[in-house]
Amino acid sequence: MRNILMTVMMILVVVLLFVNIVSGTGGVKEQIQTQGTNAKTKISSLTP
Repeated sequence: MRNILMTVMMILVVVLLFVNIVSGTGGVKEQIQTQGTNAKTKISSLTP
């Protein structure tokens, strides 16, 4: 029973860390969107 509880708690911690790192303020998702917007702006401002 103790092993199951420890496993569930570890999984919960990993899920919470993942959610905070990816979706939190300043997280990876926000940084990717910002860099994508910057790249899009630079590409659209290029002239042949």
